Amino acid sequence: MYREGPQTPRLTHRAFDLGDAEAFFRLNSDPEVMKFTGEPLLSSLKQAAEAIECYTDFERYGFGRWACVQKQSGRVIGFCGLKYLPDLHEVDVGYRLMPEFWGRGFATEACAACLDFGFRILQLNQIIAMVMPANASSIGVVRKCGMRCEGEVFYEGIPVLRFVKTNASASGSVDPV
Repeated sequence: MYREGPQTPRLTHRAFDLGDAEAFFRLNSDPEVMKFTGEPLLSSLKQAAEAIECYTDFERYGFGRWACVQKQSGRVIGFCGLKYLPDLHEVDVGYRLMPEFWGRGFATEACAACLDFGFRILQLNQIIAMVMPANASSIGVVRKCGMRCEGEVFYEGIPVLRFVKTNASASGSVDPV
């Protein structure tokens, strides 16, 4: 089980804990942050703590969405990581950052590290990203990370662009979960 994720020059990735509830709430209750997620806003700190406590991806699949901790400040600035999508039998990379960290390369740094982790450590064949067509910033991030767009699909009733990156050393790769 990989509760600790990749390290980058500016970020540490680790599983969220209850001490992160305030940061998790701030992130997931911000309308600008949540605009392109298709998820509802969190309405309370209690709801954030419950979401952290109920998150079972690490136990179920061995990996998940990690808290992005800025090394310089020790502050949780968002999340990035891999999520197994059982309905598609695929692994998705996703990220979400506090607005004050947008436009500074953190999302690209985190996403690239998580893709590398998925291919090098987990030996996945491919990783996908689902991005809403209007989310130009996120489209830029996944493209900078070498993902290619396969076109528009519907996921959970929402039109999204499906991006894919395959493992360059796929000969020894395994299927997700």
